[in-house]
Amino acid sequence: MPETDAAPKTGPVLAIFAHPDDAEIGAGGTLAAWAAAGRDVHLLILTNGDRGGQDPAQPREEIAAIRARETEAAADLLGLASVRILPNHDGDLENTPAVREAVTRRIREVQPDTVVANDPTTIFFEDRYYNHADHRNAGWIALDSLFPGAGNPHFFAEHLGEGLRVRDVHDVWLCWTTEPNTTIDITGFLRAKIDALALHASQLDEGIRFFEEWMTEDAAKAGASIGVEHAEEFRVLDLS
Repeated sequence: MPETDAAPKTGPVLAIFAHPDDAEIGAGGTLAAWAAAGRDVHLLILTNGDRGGQDPAQPREEIAAIRARETEAAADLLGLASVRILPNHDGDLENTPAVREAVTRRIREVQPDTVVANDPTTIFFEDRYYNHADHRNAGWIALDSLFPGAGNPHFFAEHLGEGLRVRDVHDVWLCWTTEPNTTIDITGFLRAKIDALALHASQLDEGIRFFEEWMTEDAAKAGASIGVEHAEEFRVLDLS
């Protein structure tokens, strides 16, 4: 049964996702709720989204610039404390030491109590969709950067010479999961989730209607499982 009384930490949050707009879809309501409660919620995006378009004549650099602006606007709406977008190309994300170094660096900079990412073990969503390789890789990158990365001084030891401190994070929240164990009430924050996604207009050729209907239905179904109006589901790991 999903937990209904999970008690998240109160300190900083670092959300790690593959693309601009992933955080809004996967955990936008929860991130907005935590920010409204006074937590510093930071977002790290692992690719610049430069393949997020269907016009072959549009330069990929232009796509990336548009998506960066959309991401900043959406983050402001959700109340996030910061956004950082790594320069990796959309579709080319791999779990390499160079990428883990950048993620480990951000973990050590933010010193989060909680990390949010997507569940890398989720591949198939019934018979309708299978998960993007960037999404799967982003989940593993986040987990591998946490352990044995950020908490071990022998990983990317140059960070310590720059004044950064190691960080063990035990509270990990994975969305887009087929094995949820925690359901979080986001009543009052679904509108922010939808409106933030709507700001990624370059990705919504037919507008926000489809996503609004789908996310509302999904949030209502999750909410019904714990007796609230709207909720989001996670696979929460306690690594302590």
